[in-house]
Amino acid sequence: MLIVISFRGVLPNISETIQKASEILRLNGIAEPRREANSLLSLALNKDRTFLIAHSEYELTHLEEKTFQNFIERRANREPFQHIAGKQEFYGLDFIVTPDVLIPRPETELIVEKGIEILQDLENSTFCEVGIGSGCISVSILHEIKMAKAFGLDISKEALNIANKNAENIGVFKRLELEMSDVFEVLDEDTKFDLIVSNPPYVPSKDVSTLQAEVRDFDPIIALTDGGDGLSIIRRIINESPKYLKPEGFLLMEMGFNQSNEVREMFDLHIWQSVDFFPDLQGFLRMVKARIF
Repeated sequence: MLIVISFRGVLPNISETIQKASEILRLNGIAEPRREANSLLSLALNKDRTFLIAHSEYELTHLEEKTFQNFIERRANREPFQHIAGKQEFYGLDFIVTPDVLIPRPETELIVEKGIEILQDLENSTFCEVGIGSGCISVSILHEIKMAKAFGLDISKEALNIANKNAENIGVFKRLELEMSDVFEVLDEDTKFDLIVSNPPYVPSKDVSTLQAEVRDFDPIIALTDGGDGLSIIRRIINESPKYLKPEGFLLMEMGFNQSNEVREMFDLHIWQSVDFFPDLQGFLRMVKARIF
């Protein structure tokens, strides 16, 4: 049950406002309530955290108070902070995020790092992202590899719109082509890439109900699960990507923390010369890098 206490007329300054907001968030199950209260107040006031510390006696205006209470109510209802802010930092860049796309997560930066390693020594490299979402992977790679070009595919028109906005904001849109597509369906078979990259929907449908409320209730369901065992899109990408890779091209893909054994069995070693798995920040094997002959 959502527990919210009215702020109006009760919290005249920053210090007391943070104290009361922290208690509201704690009662509603937010893991780090004081940190989040500070972040939401910084957002409401359009001030940095240093201002909050240095001006703890600052009295909120009526509009600031109303804005902050709205933010606290939304966060207490488990809406992600990133949706309230409308953005998320990823690989040192700010990305627009909405309920139409997954919120970029730190572990996905590992995909970006591996992608840059693969492409950095290639001239005029090209890569394709399946399920581009917010564009955080492709845009981050393009931002680092100045001569690379990318092709972004997604089944969601709304996601493609967000990816396009992020590409424009970060200055790489001229090198990113976007198409609505179910996996590779729009590509011609003579289209070849140095790299195919993807963070596909891999959560088994039976596990969706166990996810954090911020993910389960606010991330787009089609970006979380394939509606089955969580492996069908992964299998399609593995089976179909050799047609679209240049000789000795790479596939980079994220997966669930307990899926590496099943994913390993999907690779035909007559087609793929190497298949390597890499851990995330918690030590789980969450990424595969494969190279074709």
